[in-house]
Amino acid sequence: MAKKMVWHKVLDSKKDLPEGRVKTVLADHKGICLTHFEGKFSALDNRCPHQGGPLGEGSIENGMLRCPWHGWDFHPCTGLPPGGFDDGIDTFLVKEEGDAVYVGVEKEDEHQRTVSDVMVETMTNWGVDTAFGMVGHSNLGVAEAMMRQEQQGKMRFYGIRHEGAAAFAASGYAKLTGKPAVCFGIAGPGSTNMYTGMWDAKVDRVPLLALSGSVNSQVVGTGAFQEVDLVRAFESVANFNHAVHENGKHAELMSLAIKSSIINRDVSHITFPDEVQIVPIEDNETAQTPENRITPFNISPPKEMMAKAKEMILNSKSPAIIVGHGSRFHASAIIEFAESLNCPVITTFKGKGIISDKHPLGCGVLGRSGTPIASWFMNESDLLIVFGASFSNHTGITPKKPIIQVDFDPMALSKFHKVDCALWGEISVTVDELKTDLKGKTNTENRQEEIAQRWAIWREEKSSRMNDDQSNGISSIAVFEAMNKLTPKDAVITVDVGNNAYSFGRYFEATNQSVLMSGYLGSIGFALPAAMGAWAAVQNTRPVWSVSGDGGLGQYLSELTTLVKYNMPIKHILINNSELGKISKEQRAGEHDVWKTSLHNPNFADFANNCGALGIRVEKPEDLIPAMEKMKAHDGPALLDIICNVDLI
Repeated sequence: MAKKMVWHKVLDSKKDLPEGRVKTVLADHKGICLTHFEGKFSALDNRCPHQGGPLGEGSIENGMLRCPWHGWDFHPCTGLPPGGFDDGIDTFLVKEEGDAVYVGVEKEDEHQRTVSDVMVETMTNWGVDTAFGMVGHSNLGVAEAMMRQEQQGKMRFYGIRHEGAAAFAASGYAKLTGKPAVCFGIAGPGSTNMYTGMWDAKVDRVPLLALSGSVNSQVVGTGAFQEVDLVRAFESVANFNHAVHENGKHAELMSLAIKSSIINRDVSHITFPDEVQIVPIEDNETAQTPENRITPFNISPPKEMMAKAKEMILNSKSPAIIVGHGSRFHASAIIEFAESLNCPVITTFKGKGIISDKHPLGCGVLGRSGTPIASWFMNESDLLIVFGASFSNHTGITPKKPIIQVDFDPMALSKFHKVDCALWGEISVTVDELKTDLKGKTNTENRQEEIAQRWAIWREEKSSRMNDDQSNGISSIAVFEAMNKLTPKDAVITVDVGNNAYSFGRYFEATNQSVLMSGYLGSIGFALPAAMGAWAAVQNTRPVWSVSGDGGLGQYLSELTTLVKYNMPIKHILINNSELGKISKEQRAGEHDVWKTSLHNPNFADFANNCGALGIRVEKPEDLIPAMEKMKAHDGPALLDIICNVDLI
């Protein structure tokens, strides 16, 4: 049965294609090379039969249509090559109505589901519904499958300017939610650009799903354009790492990738060879769901270790609790437990915000980015109860105190040295059991008054430091004191690395905010793209702010246009001192010369305004709070460019 002919208007006016010219037009999804030759409009298939070159980008020379890629000639009306060869081009019917030109093509077949469709449907069934990336020539089949899911309201795709930002956005999303998001790139450089953000997720133990296009399987190993063996390239970063094959178990492969990412809190990577993406699937291959595929994680610690922990707590007079990033989803249970002991609660830098600094038991951050309050109470304790922390050098948890360590990852327990009692179990379950069994039996001191005194001493010290000479720029202490007054209490705050991060950890007093950072990787440039990931997770239910230095913002400055494109009302605080200040400081401390750390910056506020966001530049301390208020009130993305003194941190 002949297919129905459908006419598509391809020119509103014949003047749009002068005599002797060609152009590419679309009829449904069909690319057409439209020609105007010897007074006649003709339509040819836009793909050259040799390498697929776009004939509509070619030209008519000496009466022949020349392919722009390799110079082969075809007649502009008939599509036939000179010399009687049999590699001509298909032609299509053309009609003219008034001043308009129409091309007739057969009605498209109903879409037949592909390998990409069943895998992306499986992905969204598992709840992975957010993706960041760049669409390109070697991932178009997967991109179309994601487009169909987005059209059905089952996922959201954010097109970014650099794939590195996509991976950081996916990592930021996971750090906030505990769920994987997708970063998406093409073969070769598009996917290798994602590598740093994938490592950020891996070392901070959050789930991430990386999907990459790949070159056609037939040219693998020949040095084809953008050919990179991505499975081998990502061996070190991806815990689950496979290529899709035409005759594989496609839905199962995607299910295993997501299951591995969630359970192992790690990176999964799947690469799709170009031709496999659009292979039609058998009718009996259906998308999978997570039903009965993943176990609950509410496990309790071994009884003998739990008994030892209870005994240690019963014998303690002045315990202190330390909470790390791994306990961020268990804050309520931990705080209730701390209140039953009336003991101080200290956080690691990655754990900042788990307990409010306004809480009577909150003591701020421990370690290099921390406060003297936290270190005081660690040193004055007779027992440390540590939840979800890794004992990194940056944090500096002393091994000289008796320690109870609680973690849901057995490899994190006693990772660097022996601890007195290692409790392997889900943190909330463990805390609830401790609280229930110890109720009314402990004899710990109430440390609230002492905590309040230590905060008063520290706040007086901060005020004193703010009075230091600010003639060469604003003190970062003043910036974070302004943030203490104006940052929404429920905001998500993403933080970069460098002096700005140290100052944030030390001087910003968290309330109910969630704080995200590039912890173990410590990658510059994290803050702004991670804020995009955070916003994608919360949409407009919570404010999202980000903080960086000028070095960090410069890494992904172009993503300001992404904020504007998707109307992400992210507020960015820029500590601008025209220098890689932390590196200069390290050079001085190591008795090196300060070398190559100065930066030549644009006016970042003007740049933001040029992108369509709100940009404000502040050079005087008295203008800081009014400018921050204006930024906060703005309905859309905004950047506050604060000229700071590199020596005042």
